Parts: sequence; structure tokens; C-alpha cells
Amino acid sequence: MYDYQRHFIEFAIAEHVLSFGSFTLKSGRVSPYFFNAGRFQSGKALATLGRSYAESIERSAPEFDLLFGPAYKGIPLAAATAVALSDHFDRDVAYAFNRKEAKDHGEGGSIVGAALQGRVLIIDDVITAGTAIRESIELIRAHGATPAGVVVALDRQERAGDENSSSAIQAVEAEFGIPVIPIIGLDSILDFLETESNTDLDQYAPDIRAYRERYGV
Repeated sequence: MYDYQRHFIEFAIAEHVLSFGSFTLKSGRVSPYFFNAGRFQSGKALATLGRSYAESIERSAPEFDLLFGPAYKGIPLAAATAVALSDHFDRDVAYAFNRKEAKDHGEGGSIVGAALQGRVLIIDDVITAGTAIRESIELIRAHGATPAGVVVALDRQERAGDENSSSAIQAVEAEFGIPVIPIIGLDSILDFLETESNTDLDQYAPDIRAYRERYGV
């Protein structure tokens, strides 16, 4: 695990974005942990989040020309990532986002920011069913651009359904032939719990390991 991933987990716990206990997911599964990116609610949190996305991009080195943030959650994420790439990695990258409904006055259209062209890297919080990402890819292609990949905060690394052998992220990668780059995955969280001896969080590691063995990919 890289230092930026460890710092991201520590910060997510401090901000109550990453919680441990018993949580019933939309799928009906009872998870021993829960990740709610909506709890990143301050300027400091957004700055840290943007730098974490930027670190992941720099580490994985995908080739891209533009960042795209899907409405609504992806909008501040793409903007924060663009700022972090400039401030910390001296990379001035354009970004854009979409409106849910096209504007019929002023400049009009459904895209705000830079024109969708070239290789477009999508920035979002998580991939659950993959529906939002598929919509973003269709939009990018409709503008004549090429999806270059997706960066998300968390890969739960679990099967999308009881009959599926792949995760939602793996399904997106296989369907579109593009990489999905997470800041952290479930393996990172488990590694953190089992190696950070200065916390009392290691008590949750057995439940998370059992969850991964039951639902993991």
C-alpha cells in the first residue's frame, strides 16, 4: 500500500466517510464497513480528496487530455482533481462536466467547461451498478471523444450480484476496454486494519475478511 492510500484511509476514517460496524446495503448484503463520499464536506476535505485522485492518476499514468465529472457528484471531484494536478504535479489539465438537463439559453448545451475532445478521463466517487459510467461513456463518444478510463475513490472488490463472478468495476473494464483506477480497494482497507497497531480498528478485520471471502472477486 502506498503512503497516499494510507493517508486517504486515515482521513476517510477521521471524516466519518469510512465507517465500521454493520450496514445493510442496497443489494441487501450486510456489510461490516460503509463508505459515504458525501461526508467529504469541507474545503480541506475536498483538497485532500482532489490530491488523492491526482496521486492515483500519477501513479497509474493513464494517457488522457481532459477530466470529466459526471453530474452531480463527479463535478466537484473533477474540479478538485484538476486543481491538485496543477498545484502538486505541475500539470494544467482541462476539465468539463455535464448538466442533467440541456440548457436552452445562453451558451446552451449540456456540457460545461472544456469541449469534450481527445482522450477523456472520467472522475467519479464509486461504481455501484455502472449505469452512470455507461451514460458518461455514451455522452463522451457522442461528442466524438474517446473514454480513456475512470478514476474512483473506492473499489469494493465484490461481485455485482449473487450470480455474477465479476464486480461492477470489472464489468466496466471488460465492456469498454478501459482501466478503472481506484484510490483504494477493500484489500487496502483490510491491510490498513491489520497493520496499524496504534488503533483499535483491527477488531473489524476478521469480519471484513469473512465478507471478502463470501462476496469478493
